[in-house]
Amino acid sequence: MMLPAALLLLGALTAVVAPRLLARADWADHEPVLALWVWQCVVAAVLVCCALSMTLSAAVAWQAVRGHVFAPAPHAVVEAYTLGTAGPWAATTAVALACGGMWSATMLVREVVRARARRRLRRGELLVRAPLLPGEEPGGRLVVLEGERPDAWWLSGARPRLVVTTAALRRLKGRQLDALAAHEEGHAQARHDWLLHCSAALADGFPRVPVFAAFRDQMHRLVELAADDMASRRFGRLTTALALVELNEDRGVFGPAPTPQAHLPQRVHRLLTPPDRFTAARRLRLTAAAGLVPVVPVLVAFVPGLRVLG
Repeated sequence: MMLPAALLLLGALTAVVAPRLLARADWADHEPVLALWVWQCVVAAVLVCCALSMTLSAAVAWQAVRGHVFAPAPHAVVEAYTLGTAGPWAATTAVALACGGMWSATMLVREVVRARARRRLRRGELLVRAPLLPGEEPGGRLVVLEGERPDAWWLSGARPRLVVTTAALRRLKGRQLDALAAHEEGHAQARHDWLLHCSAALADGFPRVPVFAAFRDQMHRLVELAADDMASRRFGRLTTALALVELNEDRGVFGPAPTPQAHLPQRVHRLLTPPDRFTAARRLRLTAAAGLVPVVPVLVAFVPGLRVLG
């Protein structure tokens, strides 16, 4: 049971240390796409640790599982893992981790089902509030709604559509509207909805695991920054910042009282501040280092076999 326990310990250390290091990093706001990648690698490493620990614990506890897992391995490799010394906690650990994996899958399915239900509800509301005109083809990418409140959102799905209220059209001028559309299209192109679904499923399924709660919060923040950058590259940082201000100034988000959109002033300030861009070499090093994080538990799991084969 030493190796499964070591993998669990490695997963726990990753779950505790990595979010603290990322919270102190000052580059995440400047490189949100890279930060999204790093967060995904951290969470993947934690999940890989749990999956490998579950597999090895099951192999220790049950001969049938051991035969399937180590079927192609030489006898010396099997002996190196000391699988014959089944401790009392092997079966318990395997069952507990398997239940955690099934619970995670269940929460993800629930999140996707709920998202689809919300999407169907919104599409039904669109049909009522913006019915098709005679001769109009269904499935247009732009839907304009009558509304006194400036608003816009991207309705994902098989036929993604950009929904804009008439108040937003009146308030946003020229390229500002283009920047807003580019921002929402950036979410669709990068499939940010799946990142939000996965992070919400993990956070809801394991509310007492801080790394998953931090993962969800950071995904909500970083996808907006990434979409802001996508819009600003096409239409300019000032234009994108002005579009955010015009769209949200009546919601009280720029006042002293906290609101659910309290991150908007920081987003506007970030767009108006000259960017501190990474060099290509530094970005490549961080990308590669983050990509290696989930590989570490795999290497740890293969250490006994590699010693024998080496």
